[in-house]
Parts: sequence; C-alpha cells; structure tokens
Amino acid sequence: MLRDDELLIGLDIGTTKICVVVAKATEGKVNIIGIGSHPSTGLRKGVVVNMDSTVNSIKKAVEEAELMAGIKIESCLAAIGGAHIKSFNSNGVVAIKDKEVRPDDITRAIDAAKAVAIPADRELIHVIPQEFIIDDQDGIKDPIGITGVRLEVKVHIVTGSVASAQNIIKCCRLAGLTVDDIILGQIASSEATLTPEEKEIGVAIVDIGGGTSDIAVFTNGSLKYTSVLPFGGNNITNDIGIGLRTPLEEAEKIKKRYGCAFSNMVGANETIEVPSVGGRKPRTLMRKTLADIIEPRVEEIASLIYEEIKKSGSERLLASGVVITGGCANLEGITELAENVFNLPTRRGYPIGVGGLVDVVNNPIYSTGVGLLLYGFKNSKGRKRRFVKSGSFFGKRTILKRIKDWFQEIF
Repeated sequence: MLRDDELLIGLDIGTTKICVVVAKATEGKVNIIGIGSHPSTGLRKGVVVNMDSTVNSIKKAVEEAELMAGIKIESCLAAIGGAHIKSFNSNGVVAIKDKEVRPDDITRAIDAAKAVAIPADRELIHVIPQEFIIDDQDGIKDPIGITGVRLEVKVHIVTGSVASAQNIIKCCRLAGLTVDDIILGQIASSEATLTPEEKEIGVAIVDIGGGTSDIAVFTNGSLKYTSVLPFGGNNITNDIGIGLRTPLEEAEKIKKRYGCAFSNMVGANETIEVPSVGGRKPRTLMRKTLADIIEPRVEEIASLIYEEIKKSGSERLLASGVVITGGCANLEGITELAENVFNLPTRRGYPIGVGGLVDVVNNPIYSTGVGLLLYGFKNSKGRKRRFVKSGSFFGKRTILKRIKDWFQEIF
C-alpha cells in the first residue's frame, strides 16, 4: 500500500470531458483533496483525434485540480477506452514442479495463458486471473501451498491499439505529466462503484459516457467479460438537436437540465424553453416532447448493451443486476427504463470507499477518476510503474509486475 501522505492522481480522458482527481493516502484510506475538469473536444469515441485540443484540455483540468489541492501534479494514472479495446478469456496449464504450488508455478501458468497470437498493432493492457484449477478441483482463488500435479489458470485478457495508447501517453507528456500506468476505464469504474458482495453474486457495470458505453461483467468475484460499444450520450444530444432544431451546445444543456429517459415520469403540463438557430426567438415546448425524443434512443442503447451482456453468457447469473454509471447515469428515468429492458435490478453507480471531499465527487461522472485512485492505492505496493519507450508501450517486466499485482489484489 501507499505510505501515508503519498499522493494519487487519476486522469480520466473522456470524449466530452477531461477529469483530474487528486487524493492523499491517509491512515490506509484514499482521501480526495482536489478535482479539476474541463470540456474535451479533441477525442471521438474515446480516441484522440486532435492532439492540441486534448493537451490544452488536460492542462486546464490539471490547473484546476492543482489549485484546489494546493499541490503540483507531475504524474498520473490514466484511463483508456474506445472501440479499439478488445478482450477475451484464455487459460494456461502447467505441471506443478514440487507437487506443491509455489509462486513461480502461478507465474508460469499465467505466462502460458497469455501466450496467444496478438496482432502487431495491439498490445496487452491487462491479464487478470479469474480462478485456478488444481487437478480436477476448480474454483480455487489462492492455490499457494496446495498439493497437486496439474495447475490450470483461467484469465481475462484485455488488449488495445498501440497507437491509441501511445497518443494518450503523448498528450499527457505534452501537458507535463508522466503516465505511471494505463487502466481500462470500466475496470477503474468498477473499483469505485461496486461492492465485493455484488462482484461475488454477479453484477454488470455499464459506464455510459459521451462517445462510448463501457461494460464489465463480474461473477464469483472475478471479471468475466469486458466490452466497449461506440455510442453514448452524444447520440442522445444529436437527436435532441435535430428533433428540437436547436444548436448541439444548447441540446446538451437541455438534456442535462430537462432530459428524461422515461416519458411516463414527465408531467402533462411541464414546459421547457428551447433556443432556436439563426437568431430566431426561443420557443416554448412541452417537456413530454423532449422525453419522446430521448426515450427511443436510450431504449435502443440499453437494448444493444443487453445484447452485449448476453454475449458474456452470464446474464442469468447477475443476481445483483446492473449498475449504470458515467455521465448518462444522471439522466432522469434511465435506471427505470434500463430495468425494463434488462429485466434485472438496476441502480446508479456513485463513487464509494473514499474520504475527504466526498460531496464533491458524489456524482457518477467521477466514477472512473475515483476508481483510478482506488486501483492505484490497491496495486501500488509503494512502487511506481513506468512505461518503456521501446516498440511496445508495455515492457515484459512491466507485464509480469502487473500480473503479480492483480494476483496480490485478488488473493
């Protein structure tokens, strides 16, 4: 764990906003001491498309966080997302050398599991142990010291585009930051919003941002499935802009202020004022009209997310249901509509497990940023990880260390 008073910085580079969260490790707990955010215009569906705009937004968010926390920010843990993220499950089998499982047996088994063909333009981001099987006994979480002949491990492997990851690292570097590690966005969000009990009995987390919807499924305490879908809140904003004939900037404000994903929740006499384009006068419309535009799009997004969850094969095992977080989780009525689509218990996911400025970060939009801090707190072990500058953005020793960190975190 981190030493007391050691700083943690999480950087969430999203399609619509860039968020920096600063915390201090105090008495074995993560205490939030600063936060900064700035609109993001240099990304599209989670991928950098304008370097200068992204760098400028990172700088503005960092400056705001530095001012609130009263510190100088030089390094960070960064979240990664986007449709380029791909994941799959794998397994590896080795013979137990001394008839008793030792750490090097686990390392060899995990090495065997990740010895899969990966295209040259992709790289490993996470290799996450799910469970161990010794001879015919499955469901083992901690195999150390158990006697047997054959050790098998099941892992979840996440890969990403080398170019996309390098662009994130480059943007951070140009903004004056060193990236200590890159973490998949929904894994970070799950750290901040899910409880161990939910992960054990089965839960799916859905982080709906501006450009992407990130999904992670947990059963039996392990990560079973991850996916990134290339749509999110921006699709809803575009529908509002076209349907109400208003600028996209105003459509976003209307969505946040008056939006409702479940039209039955809107009063019959509620009205809203809608700015017009071309200098025309604002118009007064029924709020029900807005809800009738939003509801079909949210229902479509929820249906596509549910189809993706079903691909994991775990939809019948999600006793805890679904947790929706990210910016779109603030949309009124979204949990009620999603519950109808998923036919599963559904709730909003707020950051938990932290102290300090709790009221400031008590919002689903900060789930990923806070989750990065909790991830770093669990996995730091007092050491910082650095990226190498060779052909890939993760060196071999770094990968081995990340595997050991995951193993130590789980067991």
